[in-house]
Order: sequence, then structure tokens, then C-alpha cells
Amino acid sequence: MQAQTVQRADARRNRGLILEAAKAAFARDGIDASLDEVARSAGVGPGTLYRHFPTREHLLCELLHERQTVLLSNRDKAAALSCAKTALLTWMAELKDYLSAFNGLPRSFVKAMEAQTSPLAVTCQTLISITEEFLSRAQADGAARPSVAPQALFFSVLGAAFVHDKVREYGAAPESVDEILAYGYLADDSTKNAHESIEHSATRHSAIKHSAIGSNPK
Repeated sequence: MQAQTVQRADARRNRGLILEAAKAAFARDGIDASLDEVARSAGVGPGTLYRHFPTREHLLCELLHERQTVLLSNRDKAAALSCAKTALLTWMAELKDYLSAFNGLPRSFVKAMEAQTSPLAVTCQTLISITEEFLSRAQADGAARPSVAPQALFFSVLGAAFVHDKVREYGAAPESVDEILAYGYLADDSTKNAHESIEHSATRHSAIKHSAIGSNPK
């Protein structure tokens, strides 16, 4: 009995050491940091790491747990705001901050949505559902376009989060990306026909693409 207690204590200690090492490695090198290096930094073998966290996604999920708790708390604060537009903008800012936790993290969420078997897939669906709540409220209040879908809005935030740490290197500000995400890039007098123009462009692009495919000799 005492030996089992010691083993459980050792397992908890190793798990904590792995999480600390992974947090430092992901913050420094992004989500593609070497897991073998994480194990070495934690003072455990790779086998011990994989017993606790079978995949990189399982490790990411655990590291994001504390941040997710904060995010959901901030969701409640945003939902309590009386202005639907402010509530949506506040949620979008909180969501982008969460998705910017580690360099490359948005890529893991995209893969999770494609695979649906990743432990991050459930988190994706939860975040999309919450985004839909804020978006629907803003749409009902006339503060957001009816044509905007929650999935598209979520992917937009993923894109903004992905470039968040890179735009300054190329002479842009993250705030400008947020502004474009929220308000678009067309002048006010052009936005009324923006949706139709985008649909027309997408249809034309699709037609050109299929035409080009059809013209290729087999």
C-alpha cells in the first residue's frame, strides 16, 4: 500500500515536471518543440512522457486547461455586457489571446477540426459554439452582418492569432489586423455590396478553376 502511494506521488511529480518543461519549450520554440527535449528537461525518459501524454495534442490540451478556465471566465464577463457589439468584440479579443498562447497553436486547432479524433476537437467545437452565441446576439441587434457564419468567424480569429507574433516583423501592427477582422477593408460606402461582390468573385474563381482542370489533357 505504501509502495503504491509512493508510485502515485512520483507519477504526479513527473507529470508536473513534464508540464513545466513543455510550457517553457512551447513558449520558446512553439508547438513543434522536440518532445524528447521536453522529457530531458523534465528529467524523465520519453516513455514516461508518453505514458502521461500519448500525443502532442494531449500535452497541449493539458497546458491549455488553465488558460481555458480563464477564457471561459472572461466569456461570462463579456456575455454580461449590455452592448452586443462590445460583447462580441470583447470575446473575439479574448479568443485571439487564448489561441496565441504558443507560436503555431492555431495550426493544431485546424488539424483537430479536420481529424475530429484529436483531443483538441472538442475544444474547437466548444469555442465555435460560444462564438456563435456572441455572433447571433450581435446579428439580432444589427451589429453584425447576417451573412457571417460562426465557423468562418472562428477561422478568421485563428488566422489573426497565427500571424499575431509575426506582423510586427514586417512593419504592421497586430491592432491593424484586428481592425480589418472586425470592420473589413472596404470603405463604408462600398460595404453594402461587399457580400455580393465576394460571392461573385468566388463563383468566378471556381468556374475558372474547373475550366482549367477540364482543359488539362488526361
